[in-house]
Amino acid sequence: MEVFTKTDIGLVRKENQDSSAYSVISSDCVWAVVCDGMGGAQGGKTASSVAVQYITELIEREYKNDMDDEALADMLTGAVAGANLTVYKMAMDDPDLAGMGTTCDLVFVRGNIAHVVHVGDSRTYSIRDGKILQITEDHSLVQEMVRRGEITAEQAMKHPNKNLITRALGVAHEVRIDYIEAEFSKGDTLLICSDGLSNFVSRADMVKTVSECKGDILIDTLVEIAKRHGGHDNITVTVIY
Repeated sequence: MEVFTKTDIGLVRKENQDSSAYSVISSDCVWAVVCDGMGGAQGGKTASSVAVQYITELIEREYKNDMDDEALADMLTGAVAGANLTVYKMAMDDPDLAGMGTTCDLVFVRGNIAHVVHVGDSRTYSIRDGKILQITEDHSLVQEMVRRGEITAEQAMKHPNKNLITRALGVAHEVRIDYIEAEFSKGDTLLICSDGLSNFVSRADMVKTVSECKGDILIDTLVEIAKRHGGHDNITVTVIY
């Protein structure tokens, strides 16, 4: 398996508050994390970078090749919970960082299983045989409205409150974390991104780009499409295949 990642400030924002990291542990074991920060001049970047650093260090310290899937799931959800508490305590201790938080999508692929830990509205997609599946569900105000049948998914894409999220790391002592297991097969592509990509790149363009490009060209092309369609937010995309 291979991993490629890129983050870009976009065309409007003055600072990139996205952070990401990844590691290739072996030929059939990789992980990646994408965090999209929010809050104040310093807060967003601090929240996302601290969360990524905490998660990275914990996985490097605690992962063992002989872990079963249950132990792995506990480690991954524990890493995100620990990142939440770390960011929260920093925000409580420093008035300049008050109110900061971050989304988090952590994906750990081992063998034929993708373990996905998710908070916020960053997204993880699976692309297989020309079809795309969104593995995660946004923790956002408009997604709640879609779930209640008040608006359609198409209306949600253009809703003025689409950026209001209902869960994030660092805003409370504890956070509800989604854990999902998804099948991963040879030929699949996992795409992990901040909303700076998903809000500006259609699913059709994601599938088309994945089918036509690989490696650095793939992620460069996705970022350029997001910028061509406005680039109003920071853009981060990671692909695993």
